[in-house]
Amino acid sequence: MEDAPLASLSLTHVHYNPADRISYLCAWLALVPQGLCVVYATLIWSNREIEIMLMFAGQMACEALNWCLKRWIKEERPREMHGKGYGMPSSHAQFVSFFSITLALFLLFRHVPHPTDTHTPFTFFQRFVLSVLALISAAAVAVSRIYLSYHTPKQVLVGCVAGTVCAVAWFGITTYLRRAGWVEWVLETELARLFRVRDLVVQEDLVDSGWARWVERRKRQRTLQVQAKKDR
Repeated sequence: MEDAPLASLSLTHVHYNPADRISYLCAWLALVPQGLCVVYATLIWSNREIEIMLMFAGQMACEALNWCLKRWIKEERPREMHGKGYGMPSSHAQFVSFFSITLALFLLFRHVPHPTDTHTPFTFFQRFVLSVLALISAAAVAVSRIYLSYHTPKQVLVGCVAGTVCAVAWFGITTYLRRAGWVEWVLETELARLFRVRDLVVQEDLVDSGWARWVERRKRQRTLQVQAKKDR
């Protein structure tokens, strides 16, 4: 029997010009949404932060909207990529726009970290710089879609606008859920307690999570070791 023809997994199959270094870089930038999904899953599993869960829920809702818009508008991709699904709006541009805008809104308007004995959190200016870097990174991913001829400038622009609108709207919704007490109610449910869901990242940097307790434990261990040597 003849071997069956092989198929390409389109999730990560990116066309680029191997003789063009910028094209090669753009091919890697095309993998940013998949990488961010891995980051989401890792942070949710390791930190159980409800803020990250809410952000991921909004990200998936934004993706669902993109799926609907593409099948409603039904605009083809540029000629070089015809037959690879609809192109309006760009899902990559919409994805990274939602992520970067949501991250910027969180860092600038919701994240109020308090200093501890073991950690000095980022200042507002530093958080502003991080927000700008996130926006620049998102712009790079969006432009790469045009460079690789997967989308027209208009398709990318509409994707950026759609992602931005979704991000602002979702930030408003989650702000209401917090102020109305719905987030606090969820945190008190048995399911949230079972999965150890918490809400610390608003006032505590992720890098400081548990660090103060670890430092205190190490101090106690050293004290006990010194005391044990003295007792000998």
